[in-house]
Amino acid sequence: MDIQHQLEIIKRGAVELITEDELVDKIKRKKKLRIKLGVDPTTPDLHLGHTVVMQKLRQFQDLGHQVIFLIGDFTARIGDPSGRDETRPMITEEVIRNNAKTYIAQAGKIIDMDRAEVRFNSEWLGRMSALELAALGAKQTVARMLERDDFKKRMSEGRDITILEFYYPLLQAMDSVELKADVELGGTDQIFNLLMGRTIQKRSEQEPQVVLTVPLLVGTDGVQKMSKSYGNYIGISEQPQDIFGKVMSVSDDLMWTYYELLSAMTLREIAELRRQVAQGKLHPKAAKESLAMELVARFHSDADSKKAKENFDHIFVKRNLPEEIEERMIDTNLGDISLVQALSLADVAPSKSEIRRVMQQGGLTVNGEKVTDIHAKIETSQSHDIKFGKRKFARLRFRKV
Repeated sequence: MDIQHQLEIIKRGAVELITEDELVDKIKRKKKLRIKLGVDPTTPDLHLGHTVVMQKLRQFQDLGHQVIFLIGDFTARIGDPSGRDETRPMITEEVIRNNAKTYIAQAGKIIDMDRAEVRFNSEWLGRMSALELAALGAKQTVARMLERDDFKKRMSEGRDITILEFYYPLLQAMDSVELKADVELGGTDQIFNLLMGRTIQKRSEQEPQVVLTVPLLVGTDGVQKMSKSYGNYIGISEQPQDIFGKVMSVSDDLMWTYYELLSAMTLREIAELRRQVAQGKLHPKAAKESLAMELVARFHSDADSKKAKENFDHIFVKRNLPEEIEERMIDTNLGDISLVQALSLADVAPSKSEIRRVMQQGGLTVNGEKVTDIHAKIETSQSHDIKFGKRKFARLRFRKV
């Protein structure tokens, strides 16, 4: 493929490319580049926000380059300070190890793992001596570190910054040195760390990597970046009907951002689809359904995608209950119990306060009847079908103990 066509694919959805001239020069000289993406396994599951940069990695892979999927099992112990207003808590090796297995399995739905180089940065960072760590620290200044927006903000607010956090970007940069990365990918929040890789490679007498950043995907709320902590995420391991329903919940405007960053359609195809919607030839809901079906099929199967759409239509278009409702068994020795308590025991929400909030907002129905009274009781002599929020259904059954 000619370089211009490669650049068109590489630059799709990208925010910054530092620099395009360097990338063109590398491709001309080396043909097959080493493309690095590092992820710290700090949580057990990936969501669509993670897949934006992974899809960019897959594009490089399909262009014939060598991709490196780097698991930051060592750096995860420190915690990336990017976008943080306080020090991240350290997590255990066991948690990191289990999360890493999940990351690799889920990343395989996007990247061809048979053609990828999968590495763990504990291979080299875990073996560094105190002298080597000191030598790495000597390659950057405190003044340069304090230029970082995250650190400047925390200093102005009187919040602590640990010396260990200063080392995080240096260690990430050391990964690029060890792997001899030609290009490193990351979200826009990673720009400081990625540029540090260029600096440390130069000071390690290596050719500096090209940096390519992609946008942070906005969550289903249309406001914050997609994150589990904001509750606005779409997990790629979620059930097909949940992925479909969450995609259908995003606004019509945000849908086009999702198309550009997540869909396999070309930009020309997306532009044509958008033109049809703008001219009233295609309803926005139909365009959104196509996107939802594409994403479900990618992370599950075509059959699951079709069934998810049928289930969505059955519930939200025809206003029916799902054909299959998960049963939740609750052990109790009472004739009736608090509805909030029952829902908590059934694990329909992470906390009782969340249950009360959803109830007060009119988001709970029991046997087809809306219940907003947080003090309501529920009989335990029979089962009850509940709908919690927009997409969660369960059949509560009770067992005497």
